[in-house]
Amino acid sequence: MTDATAPTAIAAPDITGLVLAGGRASRMGGVDKGLQMHRGMPMALYTLLRLQRQVGAVMVNANRNLAAYEAMGVAVWPDAMSDYPGPLAGMLAGLEHCETPWLLTVPCDTPDFPDDLAARLGQAAVEQGADIAMAATREDGVLRTQPVFCLMRSMLMEDLMACLQAGERKIDRWTARHRCISVEFDDPAAFFNANTLDELRQLQQRPPAHD
Repeated sequence: MTDATAPTAIAAPDITGLVLAGGRASRMGGVDKGLQMHRGMPMALYTLLRLQRQVGAVMVNANRNLAAYEAMGVAVWPDAMSDYPGPLAGMLAGLEHCETPWLLTVPCDTPDFPDDLAARLGQAAVEQGADIAMAATREDGVLRTQPVFCLMRSMLMEDLMACLQAGERKIDRWTARHRCISVEFDDPAAFFNANTLDELRQLQQRPPAHD
């Protein structure tokens, strides 16, 4: 018998949002990707404002130009590990400062992500009893995960720290240790990311995402 009082979703205030802006941006010539302009504002700020509408608290993971990110009005946390170990280190920085049961990460270079990202990942996580829920899109008939669009329980912090200290750098190998699900989104274009300056120009030419 189904418990009618059991929650079927995660309330927005129970989710902390984290914008990942701590990478090297080597394919963009080493510029600080999150500070590149997008529709009149830094791309990380555009992403942050979109995320802010879906969650409770928000923060940024960045490893340089910290003052510029702090000027966006939110907490900024660099990686606890040196040498840019990748997005897992950014996720760990978020988990270390997360005061809610869940953390949702999004990259700064994909500013048009779905406006129901948090709601759909949260609902699926609750319904399937998952510790981690990732976005996924179908391309050429193949379902591909978007691993940096990741909702995770904040209690996973110590496990992620141990994995990073043991040398793990791959998101999928860490998430495979836990109850992880994929949630399909219909519009792959919403996950278009700007890894190069040319892709950033393409992003500028796209119509704004619907809210």
